[in-house]
Amino acid sequence: MAPRTRSPAPSGRPTAGGGDELGAAELARSVADSVRKLRRERSLSLDQLAAKSGVSRAALSQIEGARTNPTLGVLWKIAVGLSVPFQLLLGSEPAGKTRVLRAADVPPLRSTDGRMESRLLSPAGSNVGIEVYELRFQPKGILKSDAHAPGTTETVLVLTGALRITVEDAEHDLVPGDSIFFHADAAHGYANQSSHETRCIDIIAYSRTGA
Repeated sequence: MAPRTRSPAPSGRPTAGGGDELGAAELARSVADSVRKLRRERSLSLDQLAAKSGVSRAALSQIEGARTNPTLGVLWKIAVGLSVPFQLLLGSEPAGKTRVLRAADVPPLRSTDGRMESRLLSPAGSNVGIEVYELRFQPKGILKSDAHAPGTTETVLVLTGALRITVEDAEHDLVPGDSIFFHADAAHGYANQSSHETRCIDIIAYSRTGA
């Protein structure tokens, strides 16, 4: 079905439908440029990055050609394969000491089934080695994550709903106001345990050597 075209909202932010698709296309181009640049800086071929990241050569080629919108899980694998913070895949670092990140400028990244989305909250370069994300899980929404780069940690604060976080074999159930810190260089996962949306803030810190 062809997408509907809608007029821009008065606020300048994209509306649902056409605006979302324009934002996703812009994000795909930004990711394409970043992945290509970072791969070449490390003198890696597509085959070599495929071996390091676990993402197929064909998929990497499509991403670098901006011919697909990669999912959150795929981008995390590429970041680990390149040994860079996740945020570097989303765009270049702005100049100046004061940095503002507009909500409309960062379309959320979604899981394959669309039940989970992640939106970057911290402006690029605002704090080297630390990234802040808003995570939203629809009922039954889950995200399974491979181990991040060595030394990476996460601090998660639940705002609404109920969230189960699994780190290796240990499960931790959190409700609004609860928080958890864990080492993310091991396999981990998130699952919405409520019947409505679960929202949380995820702060990711990278080791200076790991990043």
